[in-house]
Amino acid sequence: MVKRLKLNSPIILGKLLELNTMLCYHATNLQRSERMKIKDIQTVRINVPPRDIKRTEPRRESWNAHAEVANPMSRYPQYKRHRSSWMPKWDTVYVKVTAEDGTWGIGETSFGTPVAAIIDEHFAPMLIGENCFAVEKIWDMMFRMSKPYGSQGLTSCAISGIDIALWDLNGKIKNQPVYELLGGPLREKMFAYATGNDTDWQLELGFKAVKLACPYGPTDGEWGLKENEKLVAKTRETVGDDVEIMLDCYMAFDVDYTIRLAHRLRPYRLKWIEEFLIPEDIDGLVKVREAVDWVSLASGEHHYTRFPFQQIIERRCLDILQPDTFWVGGITECVKICHLADAAGLTVIFHGGGLRQSGLHLSAAMPNTPWVEYYLGVPPGVPLEETKLFEGETLPTDSYIAPNNGPGLGLHIEEEWLTPRNPR
Repeated sequence: MVKRLKLNSPIILGKLLELNTMLCYHATNLQRSERMKIKDIQTVRINVPPRDIKRTEPRRESWNAHAEVANPMSRYPQYKRHRSSWMPKWDTVYVKVTAEDGTWGIGETSFGTPVAAIIDEHFAPMLIGENCFAVEKIWDMMFRMSKPYGSQGLTSCAISGIDIALWDLNGKIKNQPVYELLGGPLREKMFAYATGNDTDWQLELGFKAVKLACPYGPTDGEWGLKENEKLVAKTRETVGDDVEIMLDCYMAFDVDYTIRLAHRLRPYRLKWIEEFLIPEDIDGLVKVREAVDWVSLASGEHHYTRFPFQQIIERRCLDILQPDTFWVGGITECVKICHLADAAGLTVIFHGGGLRQSGLHLSAAMPNTPWVEYYLGVPPGVPLEETKLFEGETLPTDSYIAPNNGPGLGLHIEEEWLTPRNPR
């Protein structure tokens, strides 16, 4: 016989009291977390202790050790061959944002001292005391307070670092991965393509799509056109008909050269041609789009904030948008770009998105982000596991990759590894 308890029995009343206490506790914590304030923002360096792992000897040097790559400085002979001959030697910038309860998040961006100065000397003092969860407000504040010196370029990189750190912080406070904060995962894993010219090694690692760095541009004339075609033809022969090929031109071309090369490469069925013009030349994108209708056109890693993307979408001159989470304005701005693109029926594939948890969490959560880029600079023969800097970084398997499950961006970084770039 089942024993029935009266509603006013001590057991029932005790359980109800226990439940009420628990709900009040969680409600209080939720209310407290929702008004959590920023206590500190500063740029840091991360000193990761050396890992005791076996290091594999490479079979050969990576493609990027000596290969020529077309670039916007190719018209000047002394800087033509390698980007390293003219690119600044600025290092990675990490940003630590700390909440008043001591919880902290880490964001990452680029371009060293200039970006760190914007963060430490301008943004950080202005944002102390703001609500940690007010990411839209904080983004808008940074965008507007930077107007006297401009909100794009180095500034949008500074915005990115703080914004990504805030998303990481918010995920840690709420004990959720960032993709849950973005609305939950739309897909469990994303198709990953490999960037780089060690095609044989990429195939061995299981990639089903490869993107080549184009070696020659307008200054190489007809000979350069032929050499570019040889590279694509050889790659198509190597990968067969079931692997996609893309071509990255890194802002090296003009309109005429792009159209001529596109005609020449038509038989090899490229999936897309990428970043062929300097980013400011949106009129040029329109001209190429009007002349080339048999291959998709992609660009965007060197566009900053959503506004140039809005112009591109309105003029329908690209098929695939490629913002960089570290440069464009962080996760908050990438969400806006994805929604603008989705309304126009366009795809977003984040630049370097497969190497970064910010790109992976966004790609898992956004509706129009089915692919991610995985840059492969490791020498052939060296397992990808040996390239990981932090625990929590995820690796592709058979051309698919997923984000980690957090909390935040899920990277294992100890606070004692952090040292301020600019000690106070």
